[in-house]
Amino acid sequence: MNQTVILAAEAGANPLIPNVWEILVTLLGFAVLMFIVVKFVVPAFEKTYAERTEAIEGGIAKAEAAQAEASAALDEYKQQLLDARTEANRIREEARAEGAQILAELKEKAAAESARIREQAEVQIAAERQAAVTSLRNEVGTLATELAGRIVGEALNDDARAARVVDRFLADLESQSAGAAK
Repeated sequence: MNQTVILAAEAGANPLIPNVWEILVTLLGFAVLMFIVVKFVVPAFEKTYAERTEAIEGGIAKAEAAQAEASAALDEYKQQLLDARTEANRIREEARAEGAQILAELKEKAAAESARIREQAEVQIAAERQAAVTSLRNEVGTLATELAGRIVGEALNDDARAARVVDRFLADLESQSAGAAK
């Protein structure tokens, strides 16, 4: 081994200094490799990077558009819900008002019917009372005439005189019953 070092030292070659041809071949290979990388590989990477960037940005834009659409749909749904609630409240209030109006009309009709029935009853009672008074006057008149005839001892056959006696008798009875009622 000592001999190889001595032979190399005698040849004048320094092992620390590289051969010029090796440097040139290495530089030439590096330049060719750099040309291929810059000409073909880097554009392919840039194209792929641009495509991925566009896809990501497009996806983000689509997501933002979908989010905006969903937000608009949600706002529209909320507005429709609010409109439906407002409409339901309006219908409910109209139904209440209509029910109250119908109830008032029914009460009014019932009151009118009650008043009509009461008036008919009062008219009927007055007619029956008048019939009863007339019938009673006739009976009382007959009885009073007979009684007066028995007391006086003669028959009171004069109808005009009998009617006056009966009227006077009934007037006296009415005044006595009015005085007793007070």
